[in-house]
Parts: sequence; structure tokens; C-alpha cells
Amino acid sequence: MRALAAACAGTGVWLLCGALLGGRRSIRPAPLLILSMRTEKVIRRAGPQLLLSAAAAVAGGALGVVLFGAPLPAVALAAAGATGPRRAAVRAATRRLDVARATWPQLIEELRILTGSLGMSIPQALLEVGRRAPAPMRPAFTAAEREWLLTTDLPRTLQVLKDALADPAADTLCETLLVAHELGGSGLEQRLAALADDRDRELQHRRDAEARQAGARFARRFVLIVPAGMALAGMSVGTGRQAYATTSAQLVVLVAIAMVLGCWWWAGRIMVLPEPRRVLDR
Repeated sequence: MRALAAACAGTGVWLLCGALLGGRRSIRPAPLLILSMRTEKVIRRAGPQLLLSAAAAVAGGALGVVLFGAPLPAVALAAAGATGPRRAAVRAATRRLDVARATWPQLIEELRILTGSLGMSIPQALLEVGRRAPAPMRPAFTAAEREWLLTTDLPRTLQVLKDALADPAADTLCETLLVAHELGGSGLEQRLAALADDRDRELQHRRDAEARQAGARFARRFVLIVPAGMALAGMSVGTGRQAYATTSAQLVVLVAIAMVLGCWWWAGRIMVLPEPRRVLDR
């Protein structure tokens, strides 16, 4: 009963916080994350997501009861566990979009070949590249193709693509194509080659930075593992679980849980790589 009550309370806290905060995030999402707005809405509304959150709340509450045998720590762990599936879904979407963003050099190089060696027009080459773009990027190219078929206005088509992708690389590519379209295609092949090289270097720098963070990410796991191990060890020392039953002990445990979660959030926050700023979005 204690675990069930803790799980219900944790789920209620999670739903209340989500309603009050309105889905705000302290960590800035990746630029291409705007492409997953439909996916995000599905995640928010889907029943399976709520079931996973409820199950995680039950697991967290049960863990709190097993470790501490007290209601307050169980409620805190249930509330923390209820947010896990949502965070995992956002991280998975971000990883998929990061993988899609890594294909920019390849897409730009393909565009260079189509407009240069094969002699295709800029709109035709852009739409052809979009049909073979990664799945997270394809809806943006589909919207741009629809705009082109309706208006045959390249500036408007490029603006639709920029707005949908919301990515600095897309902004630079669209502006390059727009200038080439308005002033003539001379030198476009060289500019696209230089842009592909620039995107490739930036991606390599980010991979190097992420590789250097591997040790820090491994150490971050100990923020959760070590306190959990100490709590388990405390069960076999002295009076064990009975010591956690007092009011003062429960308050100390609540403070400890808050500190652990705060350190976990802070460690993740300082390891977030800065995202390139959009300077050509209009």
C-alpha cells in the first residue's frame, strides 16, 4: 500500500509540474528538434507514455519503500521516476536528429553534383536531394516542394525550408542558393564544395568534443550509483531500515535525494555542447 500511495503521489506531482511549467526545458534543444514537433505532440498525448510514466513512478515508489521504509522518500523517488520516460523520449528524438544533422556534408555534396556535373536547375536539384534526405528532415523538404509546386517562387520555397529545418546549416545553404539564383550560377559549385567542407569540419569538432567528454559522462553515472549503494549498505548497519522511519531521518533523506538529482542535472547541464546560432534565419 505504501508503494502504491507513493506511486500515485509521484504521478500526480509529475502531471501537476508538467501542467504548470507548460513543457519548458532548461536545456536548449538541438536546432533540428523543431522537426519533431509532431512526434513531441504524440509523445505528450499518447497513452503508452502515461503508462510508462506510471510504471516508472510505481518502480520508484517501491524502491523507496524497500530502501527506506518511509513514505516521504518513496514519494520523492516516485516523482523522480515518473519523469524518466519523458526525458528518455526527448533524448532519443535528439539523438535521431543529431544523426540526421550529420548528413549535411553529404547532402550539400550531392547538391553540388546535381547542379554542376548533371546541370540540373537549383530548385530541381534541391527537391531531388530532399527526397533522399534522412527521415527527420524529409517533412521540411516535402513542405518546400509543395510551396514550389504551388508558387514556383524559389525565395519563398527556400524560406519555407529554412523555417521548417530551423538549422544554421540549412540557413547558410538556402542563402547560398538564393544568391546564386538571383545573380547567376557561376561559381556555385565551388561555394557548395567549400560549404560542405565547412560543415564537415564543424561536425568533426563536435565529435572530438563529445569524445573528450566520455570520461565525464561515465563519472556522472556515479552521481546516482554511489548514493544508491550507500543507501543499500545503510540497511545492514545498526538498526537499518528502522532508522529511516523517524521524521528527521526522512527529511534528511529528502534533502539527500534533492542534492543527488540537482547534481545529476547540473552535471548534464555543463556538458551540453553549445549549438550554433542562427544568423540568417530571415
